[in-house]
Amino acid sequence: MKGIIPFILFLFVCLAPAAGQNIKFTEYDLPNGLKVLLHEDHSTPIVAVSVMYHVGSKNEKPDRTGFAHFFEHLLFEGSENIKRGEFDDYISNAGGMNNANTWYDRTYYYEVLPSNQLALGLWLESERMLHAKVEQVGIETQRQVVKEERRQRVDNQPYGRLLEEAMQRLYTKHPYQHSVIGSMDHLDAAKEEDYVQFYKDFYRPDNAILSIAGDIDIEQTKKLIDVYFKGIPKGKTEIFRPKIVEPPIKSEIRDTVYDNVQLPAVIFTYHIPAQGTPDFYAVKMLSMALSQGESSRMNKSIVDEQQKAVAAGSFTFDLEDPGPSIMFAIANMGVNPADLEKAMDDEIAKVQQELISETEFQKIQNQVENDFVTANNTVAGIAETLANYEMYYADANLINTELERYRKVTREDIQRVAKKYYPKNARVVLYWLPKGKQP
Repeated sequence: MKGIIPFILFLFVCLAPAAGQNIKFTEYDLPNGLKVLLHEDHSTPIVAVSVMYHVGSKNEKPDRTGFAHFFEHLLFEGSENIKRGEFDDYISNAGGMNNANTWYDRTYYYEVLPSNQLALGLWLESERMLHAKVEQVGIETQRQVVKEERRQRVDNQPYGRLLEEAMQRLYTKHPYQHSVIGSMDHLDAAKEEDYVQFYKDFYRPDNAILSIAGDIDIEQTKKLIDVYFKGIPKGKTEIFRPKIVEPPIKSEIRDTVYDNVQLPAVIFTYHIPAQGTPDFYAVKMLSMALSQGESSRMNKSIVDEQQKAVAAGSFTFDLEDPGPSIMFAIANMGVNPADLEKAMDDEIAKVQQELISETEFQKIQNQVENDFVTANNTVAGIAETLANYEMYYADANLINTELERYRKVTREDIQRVAKKYYPKNARVVLYWLPKGKQP
């Protein structure tokens, strides 16, 4: 959703809480199952009010993909007590901003407001949870919005379908194979009752975390939360959680995608452990060694020294179930994709055969700490991080302790996971070629 950014955003960005401090918070549950997390910080007169729902694209039916992302849009349409188009008006008139995002495992909504508007944020989110308007006029409007978003971000972007195509081949059983933005055909085929049922199934207090951070009084905030959320009824049905275990890849999968691009690309995709597992931290640090920063291995070797690529990268997904690690490189003019693939393989082989240097290892540790502090140096960042840790790990205090898990990773661990999770016989290799090369 498009946020509204008035003067308060200046305060939000420029007058953020001090980084690196121990983040204290209060947590409790309402009788209806709503988890509440509260962080009090009086350094700036702002407050972030957020609700994270434990529903993402993996919770969708195979013939109704795209619903989680669609609801991110639909639930700005209004409610029984908020007219269509007025949701953003309430926030902008109060000097605040708002936004939302959807991923494979969860959907997240938040507002950043002057702290004297805390009640407004709570009311808006309670309306979204209990009284949202899931009706035909809003559904039709947002169908068109989502279609246009897909055209702009995916279909008409060079390499825009890269993630979608890679995930469809990496997963054959698990719902991670479906893209978050989903199928437009599925959204078109769905009826109003399908959308109403999705809302009932997942937008309920026992499937949500209310996380608030900023200039608040804890006891007063608890009273306001009771006013707006305590009366919302708990869901009546079991929440759908897919239990599918994706089978391992037995031999390398190779395929070619032809797209409206000028330069070929090569993409490797591997299965990696779920977030929070010990090996996940080592894999994430390995990915950083390969591609984070101009001095990373892929950038230094493949882009700068060999000049076989104009861009190269590697990234991992922090997912509830075992996720993907993706390596990619866009070939320089005249470079054969097979030569580029070999250069990428050589970089993987190096970390499999030799320990990374102490200097490089220290650089990665510094990057991890910098990324961690950056993510939590605003009240909005703290609210989201608390919710993430509570939802995925049932331990919001990881906001203060997770760095220790990264610090336990050794150089030997990084070499070990490179061998274990990045073998050639357990990956997907995609060649992304210009349409003119298609036979």
